[in-house]
Amino acid sequence: MDWSQVDVTIPHGPLRAAPVPGVHMAGFHYRGAGPVDISMVAHPAVTLLFYLGDNEWTAHGDTGASTRSSVALGLLPGSVNLSGEGVGECLQVRLSPVVAAEILDTAALTGTFAALDDVLGTRARRLDSALRSSSSWDERFGLTYDFIGGLLESRRKVDREVAYAWQQTSRRCGRSDVRSLAEETGWSRQRLWSRFRSQLGLSPKQAARLVRFDRAARLLATGTPPAEVAARAGYADQPHLARDVRSLVDTTPRGVATAPWLAIDHAAWPSFMPRGRER
Repeated sequence: MDWSQVDVTIPHGPLRAAPVPGVHMAGFHYRGAGPVDISMVAHPAVTLLFYLGDNEWTAHGDTGASTRSSVALGLLPGSVNLSGEGVGECLQVRLSPVVAAEILDTAALTGTFAALDDVLGTRARRLDSALRSSSSWDERFGLTYDFIGGLLESRRKVDREVAYAWQQTSRRCGRSDVRSLAEETGWSRQRLWSRFRSQLGLSPKQAARLVRFDRAARLLATGTPPAEVAARAGYADQPHLARDVRSLVDTTPRGVATAPWLAIDHAAWPSFMPRGRER
């Protein structure tokens, strides 16, 4: 796939500030005529992909499962590839685990992916239709923010202690241990572990691992050497980084550095990308 043929659009103006906290999105338009084959990289968010083109795209998982058209990817979904033909547009929405848990059954999604219809039912079909009828990416972004905001009005509440634990895990790049987080929330370690897992779909340790990997992947994508990435991302050493990368995405750190999906992340998610080797 020729990534020079991909145009990326992100919210700007009033929409740039993410009117729904914990929700980020980007629009992709592929102008090429050749086949599309994208390997998704693990990310500490639940991802919604609205495929808006005329041709058919398919998502394939390492378990052999597959689904057509728009899809929701849970946390730690394993190896997922998107494939299709020809010109197409796609809206990618990233939901923080807390937001996702308040509007979706994230426990059922953890470790896998599903068709959006299976996750959101007829609401997803209505939004998909509205997105296809829209005349601009700004209109699509606005419709999606309104849609998610409407779901949050009748949301299931995540415990504030669980939300705090996730927030600190993310802010500290996965370097917070469960005992410290429990002390900060006033809960026991066992209670935090249990409530975190039941509400967000993964354990605090898994969450820290995913956040740490995401930091490492973005550093690798900027050309930072693996040994330096291991030190900056909180790994014990370079072999520890290599083992974690192999376990999560079945490749090497250098393989992550050249992952096609990360190639345009600097345009799609600029606020998340580190600035090369700057300290």
